[in-house]
Amino acid sequence: SVVYLQIEAEVQRRKQLIHQSVERRAIISKCYKPKHPEVYTLQDSFLAPEFLEIERFCTSPGADLQGLLSYLESFSDKRIYRLPVFTEQFCQALVDELENFEQSDMPKGRPNTMNNYGVLLNELGMDEPFLTPLRERLLPLTALLYPELGGACLDSHKAFVVKYSLHEDLDLSSHYDNAEVTLNVSLGKEFTEGNLYFGEFNQDPSPVPKYIEVEHVWGRGLLHRGGQIHGALPIASGQRWNLIVWMRSSAIRNQLCPMCRRKPELVEAEGFGDGFTEPPQGEELPQTVNVCAL
Repeated sequence: SVVYLQIEAEVQRRKQLIHQSVERRAIISKCYKPKHPEVYTLQDSFLAPEFLEIERFCTSPGADLQGLLSYLESFSDKRIYRLPVFTEQFCQALVDELENFEQSDMPKGRPNTMNNYGVLLNELGMDEPFLTPLRERLLPLTALLYPELGGACLDSHKAFVVKYSLHEDLDLSSHYDNAEVTLNVSLGKEFTEGNLYFGEFNQDPSPVPKYIEVEHVWGRGLLHRGGQIHGALPIASGQRWNLIVWMRSSAIRNQLCPMCRRKPELVEAEGFGDGFTEPPQGEELPQTVNVCAL
């Protein structure tokens, strides 16, 4: 049938994605000259002072969930939290770098099937020097906020920047992420409207879902469960850039794929393999985590 052929074509397309991404990464590494080379390596000076304070609290003896929540903005009972992440100065430099890349003749991949404009940050070479340390520094927070989702052992990620503007992507329809925990940071620039909205957790369907809206605040990030259904309302003016980090726990997803809800059959893959990641040789598996959703 036509539908079967369409699905088969999409499967084949997705199988090629990683190879195409590796090729683009090699070309970019060889040919692209960064405008702000300093933004490629995470430095304390990029992080908001309040983030460093939260990090200090979470790594101190006796840190607990209640104590952490006093530092965060919390939205309804959906376990969505806002916290300061980056300084405005860093956000401006990163967006300037991304615009420079966008205007170059380098090959570019789509962040995902829903976002047509933006940048896959691993292709820019930001995975090891920037994103892995950022994910690792978030672990003391996610361990307290999302223990049942493997928050203490988020061992891989997929990170990209999405861009919304009036003549490109305006909004994003309802979806949930291929992630255990998602970080979404507003990088600017100037825009009006375009709030995020959140519905139910994907395993708790409700006949009349209750949606809440959350505003973007420059330099601040939202942490939420990947399975939380969400979307982006249309912007009314300007341009909106967001850094999205899908954080994954192999201890969770190797038992139950978050997309098909079945135990996955693992095959060899390059890089992080969508988060179905075996621990490095010699490392013990983390203790079993409880995979049921709260």
